Amino acid sequence: MITRETYLQKLHQLKDQNIIKVVTGIRRSGKSTLLEAFKNELTASGVSSRNIVFLNFEERENLHLTDWTVLYDEIIKKVETDKKHYVFLDEVQLVNDFEKLINSLFTKKHIDLYVTGSNAYLLSSELATLLTGRYIAINVQPYSFKEYALA
Repeated sequence: MITRETYLQKLHQLKDQNIIKVVTGIRRSGKSTLLEAFKNELTASGVSSRNIVFLNFEERENLHLTDWTVLYDEIIKKVETDKKHYVFLDEVQLVNDFEKLINSLFTKKHIDLYVTGSNAYLLSSELATLLTGRYIAINVQPYSFKEYALA
């Protein structure tokens, strides 16, 4: 696996800031792998795995969580209000009314929120309007020539 240092550095700079980190990009550009690498770095730096919620909505075992209220309740059950938690929602556009989910989780100050999905869904006018000023988009590109040459 090629480490995407530029993108990881951006995530480190934004860690624990009161802003939603929205990782977008075309299919197979490495969005999920980037979040997994960042999650691993958090764990290696001492963050307890109990303080990390990582859900990929392309996985079969998460299909029952595609209703935003069910998913919200499930996440809230896992996070303690007196500790910082890192919530990663991969391919969040597969959750019904994901905009409401993101907005509701953002109100919880003990949650540092990271989401991935395609540009077409995540940066649609409805979501952009709902979250204006509350998110930063990190657009992941396919490998650069330098990264490809290292592979």
